[in-house]
Amino acid sequence: MPENKYLIADTTKSERIALIKSWIPEDEAMDGCDIDLWEMYRDYINGTKEIAECNAAFQTEYYME
Repeated sequence: MPENKYLIADTTKSERIALIKSWIPEDEAMDGCDIDLWEMYRDYINGTKEIAECNAAFQTEYYME
């Protein structure tokens, strides 16, 4: 899917929540993982940062640790 389909300007908050929810595996594949997708994409959900900005911030934090 084109990334621009998920731009803040083209989505509602409900749609952004549904998108992030769709990324969470139904099984327990992320058990023991320190990544919290809700926290990672909080700014996207709230409409203050695009997905790419959230990803870039996460990668920077990950490499700095």
